[in-house]
Amino acid sequence: MSVLVTGGAGYIGSHATLALLGAGYEVVVIDNLSTGVREAVSTNVPLIMGDVGDGELTGKIIREHNVEAIMHFAGSIVVPESVENPLKYYLNNTANSRTLIQSAVENGVKTFIFSSTAAVYGMPDKIPVTEDAPTIPINPYGTSKLMTEWMLKDTIAAHDLTAGVLRYFNVAGADPQGRVGQSTPRATHLIKVACQTAIGARDKIQIFGDDFPTPDGTGIRDYIHVCDLVDAHVELLKYLTSERQSVTMNCGYGTGYSVKQVLDTVQRVSGKTFNIETAPRRAGDPPIIVADPTRIGETLGWKPKHADLDFIVRTALDWEKRLHTMA
Repeated sequence: MSVLVTGGAGYIGSHATLALLGAGYEVVVIDNLSTGVREAVSTNVPLIMGDVGDGELTGKIIREHNVEAIMHFAGSIVVPESVENPLKYYLNNTANSRTLIQSAVENGVKTFIFSSTAAVYGMPDKIPVTEDAPTIPINPYGTSKLMTEWMLKDTIAAHDLTAGVLRYFNVAGADPQGRVGQSTPRATHLIKVACQTAIGARDKIQIFGDDFPTPDGTGIRDYIHVCDLVDAHVELLKYLTSERQSVTMNCGYGTGYSVKQVLDTVQRVSGKTFNIETAPRRAGDPPIIVADPTRIGETLGWKPKHADLDFIVRTALDWEKRLHTMA
């Protein structure tokens, strides 16, 4: 089976490409390299420079590479930026996704996996949050992703398309073999920024808000290792192609850590102390969000291998050291 990976030169997409290759799939990547890096794509994988919003191009790729499934990672992911520049997010995450879905339908693709987010839940009343919780996003990033979920729901009702939606919680870490990692220069992921600070690539790190209604006042998140996340994608692909049943599932561990706990872990694992400053809360940040991963476990038989914060930090730290050496 040939799989088109959009955003395959990015953080999660590059890990997914390796996981797909390891599982015996043929892979083709489309990426505009706005945040991805060419070196993250395996040399034996075709990389087409372009935008998923270019329907003529995606249709041509699907036909020429006999694409049977699409894993859609391409998009914009920075919550505060989405508040400042919502139209960018409705273009990259919603309008472009609509064009890609249309290309899939018009060219006979039967399977579509969409990279969604826990941000669709907004500020859930109950923790851990299940897939049946109300979807009331509090920022344009979450709304732009939810709108694509809606489009997929309507499309699979009208066409011969099966879709899997995975709502990511906080993805972190890097390939333990050091092949790929989070390479985006301006990435805002907490663990990446903390690791950069630990190795001296940044002079400080900021905690955005220490007055949340949580035990230590900082936001609590469910951190999932990127390799566990992409393994879930491969298992979902197998499920969709065999069962032909569309599904929506959380991708998290069901354990939450506060910002302060994460920073303490990075300092302990790295053996370095670093400058931490407190800043005001960022717009669109909920105080706590943790997954209920029951559905994905029961549906796919998915069992995470790296559900350990120390391991997540260690692989992220190793990757940052590698990038710093190469710079």
